[in-house]
Amino acid sequence: MARLTINGTVQTLDVPPETSLLNALRDELGLTGTKYGCGLSQCGACTVHVNGDAVRACQTYVRDLGDARVTTIEGVSGPVADAVRAAWLEHDVAQCGYCQPGQIMQAIALLTRQPNPDDAAITAAMNGNLCRCGTYGRIRAAIRSAARMLSLATEGAEP
Repeated sequence: MARLTINGTVQTLDVPPETSLLNALRDELGLTGTKYGCGLSQCGACTVHVNGDAVRACQTYVRDLGDARVTTIEGVSGPVADAVRAAWLEHDVAQCGYCQPGQIMQAIALLTRQPNPDDAAITAAMNGNLCRCGTYGRIRAAIRSAARMLSLATEGAEP
């Protein structure tokens, strides 16, 4: 038995300790927003937050989580998440959409740590998240827009 806090709710899971967080989320809890991509932690489709850090759920195991707080695309909230979502829509980022939950979770983690990243920081943070449709230019533009929205909100101005 594992007790995990997922999206703010304590969940008890009857899974073997070697179960990946991805499988626990999708198969046990029905949280299918986190996607299976490569299973090797190389594509980023399965990105979630563990204690606020972006991690790959396919290579994170239930046994290693302890009392960690896990946030999925279904549960992410707050001003940074709102700004990223709005920017994603503004820049029409999603094409097929499969990678987008992981892209969004990675972008939120970046902007939470670094509210005004330059292009090099965006590239470094987003480098492990692949998009088969090639929307990288729109992803970068959306992250810049979200950073501007957050900056304006911090200054008390309307975005």
